Amino acid sequence: MEPMLSPADQPPPPVHVAIIMDGNGRWAKSRGLPRTAGHKRGAEAVRRAVEAARELGVSYLTLYAFSSENWKRPAGEVTDLMGLLRLYLRNEVNNLHKNGIRLKVIGDRSRLGADIVRLIEDSEAKTAGNTALTLLLALSYGGRQELVAAARHLARDVAEGRLSPEAVDEDAINARLSTAGIPDPDLIIRTSGEQRISNFLLWQGAYAELVFMDTLWPDFGRTELEAAIREFHGRDRRFGTAG
Repeated sequence: MEPMLSPADQPPPPVHVAIIMDGNGRWAKSRGLPRTAGHKRGAEAVRRAVEAARELGVSYLTLYAFSSENWKRPAGEVTDLMGLLRLYLRNEVNNLHKNGIRLKVIGDRSRLGADIVRLIEDSEAKTAGNTALTLLLALSYGGRQELVAAARHLARDVAEGRLSPEAVDEDAINARLSTAGIPDPDLIIRTSGEQRISNFLLWQGAYAELVFMDTLWPDFGRTELEAAIREFHGRDRRFGTAG
């Protein structure tokens, strides 16, 4: 039997883990409950995932909380999700701050309610100096929409003479994304058995390892995060170089 590795012998965790949180509706349906019950249990899984990521030494955790396409869901469900978001921002930020966690929200804030935007701004300001973990919440977020916004920004800079066309490179694009200054994700996890990216971090995830798990998001916790990280460590990351 092989000896167990001590924590000092274990490989370092991925710097940036991103999660597509999927399966709240299916979790609720399988129990004969309304979708809102699944979303509430999903919010509890968010708390577990954040705590586990911090304890495991992950530096950045991005959670796909609400996509650009989610606005097309029934109005009642969108209202319920926005209500849960308000509760999270009001109730969890003190806990995040106490644990040294910085909160950053990426996505199109123009579609969010004014009170939610204020809560986001207050939460980001309160936690700005924290260094134990950076939690990025992707709200009203879409990868294609983010790239369009960056392209428009670049076009304006070129048209107004602040940037030459020859200076448009990967760094110039990175600087105009909502994740500017954040390292690209090393690992992207999707729960619930679906195997697609769904417009999430399309540019940033170019070389991320993808791990798809059958676990529904409300059942996700430290055990599942550790399993995904173990799978990540078993991959041979070549970044496009010859094998």
